[in-house]
Amino acid sequence: MKLARFVPVLVLSGLILMACGTTTPGTTTPKKIALLLPEATTARYDTKDMPYFRDKLKSLCADCQLLYSNAKQVAADQQTQAEAAITNGANVIVLDPVDGAAAAAIVTKAKAKNIPVISYDRLILNTADLNYYLSFDNAAVGALQGNALVTALNGKANATVVEINGDPADNNAKLFKQGAHSVLDTKVSIKKEYDTPGWKPANAQTEMDGALTALGNKVDGVLAANDGTAGGAIASLKAHGVKPLPPVTGQDAELAAIQRILAGEQYMTVYKAIKAEAEAAATLAYDLAFGVAVPADMTNNKTVNNGAADIKSVLLTPVAVTKDKIQSTVVKDGFWTKDDICTSAYASACATAGIS
Repeated sequence: MKLARFVPVLVLSGLILMACGTTTPGTTTPKKIALLLPEATTARYDTKDMPYFRDKLKSLCADCQLLYSNAKQVAADQQTQAEAAITNGANVIVLDPVDGAAAAAIVTKAKAKNIPVISYDRLILNTADLNYYLSFDNAAVGALQGNALVTALNGKANATVVEINGDPADNNAKLFKQGAHSVLDTKVSIKKEYDTPGWKPANAQTEMDGALTALGNKVDGVLAANDGTAGGAIASLKAHGVKPLPPVTGQDAELAAIQRILAGEQYMTVYKAIKAEAEAAATLAYDLAFGVAVPADMTNNKTVNNGAADIKSVLLTPVAVTKDKIQSTVVKDGFWTKDDICTSAYASACATAGIS
């Protein structure tokens, strides 16, 4: 997939050209961009989002300073990190909130200092002072998972499904759940459903343990909201001796999940081109830091209501990845390489799947 699939090439190119045309003219103090990410349980944030953002920012502005923090799923720590970024002179804050509602206080403090805030990946709620929201179409993520699970169940009547959703404090988790229900409610029987605190795999495993006990190990499919919760659910299914494993969904295209898909343990994941997302965020942050006008067509006039206002939004497109799509998505994009995926334990499965 090309970047154009997620951010129109002409728009992104225009942003880059404008940014390059304003590279710190007459500036004696380097601009500071704060990137505040929410947690480390999901591998993507430290290993993908931050490096992609950092490298893009450096390509646009060699003397810009990145102020990076990861809150490790503690909203109070993220508040402290944001306050430190403000004190340290951040010119723009790119914030992926641990708690979307609590993060409104960060936006208020930034606004008081005339610091623009971009809500990154997850939506900050209940504040009209937010400048932009940049993410994926998250209801579409849940719909992709739901449709994939229905396909895997092959029309089985009254199929028994366990739904393991994400952290209830995460607005994205609510949207994933909404999207999944839009598909599943009329097509399967959801016997057990859970919201998973902190997105923690261990919590998902405990939830799946409870579901299996209640259902006598009779489960036809599992809607897991991301790859971490999928891993926890699969560990529970194995521990309970469920064979064959039912189809299990996921999200984020984590390496372990791609390998589970190859091994037949996980049915699918949802791939979100994080490189496109992080690079677009870095470009937008750069433009805001230097006062460059952001083209209206970057958002294609899209807005998302956060409970207080319609926020100008850039929404990228997620993609469902089953075994036959690994080569044409995550490998083709360089998100994971053959060497990353095809370790000795997966060499045969890789060959069968045509990964090169």
